[in-house]
Amino acid sequence: MNKETSWHLYATNEEAWEAMLNDCRNATESIYIEQFIFVADELGQKFIDICVERAAAGVKVKFLWDAAGSFSFWGSTIAEDLKTKGIELIFWKTLVPSYTKLSNFRSWYLRNHRRTLVVDDKIAYTGSMCIYNPVKQWRDTNVRIEGNAVREMASAFDRMWARAKDEKLPDRIRARDTEFRYLTNKPRPGQRHIYSHLIDTIRGARKYIYITTPYFVPTHRLSRVIKLAAHRGVDVRLILPERSDHYPTLDLAARSYFKTLLESGVRIFLYQGNMIHSKSIIVDGEWSTVGSLNLDYASLLYNFEANIVTTNVKFAEELSAHFIHDMHESKEVSLTEWKNRYFIERIPEILIWLVRKFL
Repeated sequence: MNKETSWHLYATNEEAWEAMLNDCRNATESIYIEQFIFVADELGQKFIDICVERAAAGVKVKFLWDAAGSFSFWGSTIAEDLKTKGIELIFWKTLVPSYTKLSNFRSWYLRNHRRTLVVDDKIAYTGSMCIYNPVKQWRDTNVRIEGNAVREMASAFDRMWARAKDEKLPDRIRARDTEFRYLTNKPRPGQRHIYSHLIDTIRGARKYIYITTPYFVPTHRLSRVIKLAAHRGVDVRLILPERSDHYPTLDLAARSYFKTLLESGVRIFLYQGNMIHSKSIIVDGEWSTVGSLNLDYASLLYNFEANIVTTNVKFAEELSAHFIHDMHESKEVSLTEWKNRYFIERIPEILIWLVRKFL
């Protein structure tokens, strides 16, 4: 039976974590957690304790963690202990490439950056959350989903699980939902579905494009379609952190794009509050997305990513309200101000711009 998709958006990690923990406590059949960063701190231990208790009660529990993002677990006694308590645990790739197979050596750095929780194949979460207590105060956007889209999210988890075990991939289940899809991005030509869909959507934008991303180092193709949209009169606005957790490297890289973006008419806002880690885009109030995808080279081309993509107008309205609120908490960068900075301030960005010309 088809079930209409319902959702709840969370503007803080703390709210999302509490909801996730509560749904895990009430699980009766299965808990699947896919995470890039999972740390066994106070928060991580809460998830582990609940999942251990549920596994003892007969609930099927699977953890799929990236070895790089969750390196504190990889090879630890905690990982082995979880397996003895009925939890299936797989790490995506190891931290050391295999020299026995050339293909393994080439691909070991392709990380699983996805963040998914699926409970009982009925409830699912995705967004930009990490399971790591120090990011409690970060401005993140996460979403809880119920309905047909959950089946697609569970199917995506199953396929990633099989991929991690180097097994034959199960058939993909597509949701019977005309509004909500769970699109994935794989580091292979023709399989970067979120990226391709985003490019096409920006090309067709007529009114506005609202982008929030913690790291902005776009491909030439994405940068070009964003500037072309602004040139044809689309209201393009971009929110970035004033100072990210990857300062100064990715911050300087992002700023090397500012001059040409501002000249094309893109409005840029630097968020003044806690680190903004949200990854969301709204186009014309008719298309929106939330998930793990950053707008940088690694995320767009080389990582495994997944996003909820929807044409639901109410979802876009809620996400737009989040964007407007964040914009009011930000400082706008003006073209005049940017051009009139001291030359010494511009040197790192000029050097990065020169490097980008050869990428």
